[in-house]
Amino acid sequence: MRILGHHGVDHSVDGRKPGAPAHASRAIHLSARQIVDTTAPYEFVSKMRASFWVIAPLLARVGEAKVSLPGGCAIGTRPVDLLIMVLEKLGAQVEIEAGYVNATAAKGLTGAEIHFPKVTVGGTHTALMAASLARGHTLLVNAAREPEIIDLADCLIKMGAKIKGAGQSTVEIEGVGSLSGARHIVLPDRIEAGTYAMAVAMAGGDVMLEGASPSLLDSAIEAIEKTGAEISTTNEGIRVRRNGAGLSPVDITTAPFPAFRPICKPSSWP
Repeated sequence: MRILGHHGVDHSVDGRKPGAPAHASRAIHLSARQIVDTTAPYEFVSKMRASFWVIAPLLARVGEAKVSLPGGCAIGTRPVDLLIMVLEKLGAQVEIEAGYVNATAAKGLTGAEIHFPKVTVGGTHTALMAASLARGHTLLVNAAREPEIIDLADCLIKMGAKIKGAGQSTVEIEGVGSLSGARHIVLPDRIEAGTYAMAVAMAGGDVMLEGASPSLLDSAIEAIEKTGAEISTTNEGIRVRRNGAGLSPVDITTAPFPAFRPICKPSSWP
């Protein structure tokens, strides 16, 4: 909200209402009637890597954006070259100078066919936001398929975007002249939920993860259950239990979503 406020977005946060569950009690109202600053300085972008993504809506809406490079990441190098590639494919002129990405599209963005050399969540997010306001048709090939991609597309569609195929490897976007406001419920964070579920499996005990969505965690739940933890789902969320018995090792193969799967036969320690 701090970085959006810097660009001129007004925001307010509702308090918890009577009877509302704690995990669903906060509503944020955003009003972006006028963009007053198209620069996203390092002091903001460095706090949260995803802040770099403001480059797409700024560029698509007002034709220019100056956004700090996000720098390194605690889990390794995560460059933004594919995000920049998306903007250039859509007709933007991009220069990198003194740690900032300067992108301009004085006459607006134009739809294009974009082939991702590897699956990228940030690149797909960037393409969805930028192409929604680009002139003409955009085709994304080898797009990311995460639930968050579908969620963003659903929100954009509510705002007036024309998107087909979100959640599949090939996505089509037909640009529109403008977007409007909408009401949207954001997905519960599956990475946070999965992390807490694994923590319970490690430490033992009985924890209810209120508001977590089992449908977003099928593979993770399967893997955790193979270790010996007990998982049950209710209308409230996901309940994870381990009564103190030892954990069994399990082999897991990983790849871009949805290819996160436990191997059928658990491994044994050497």
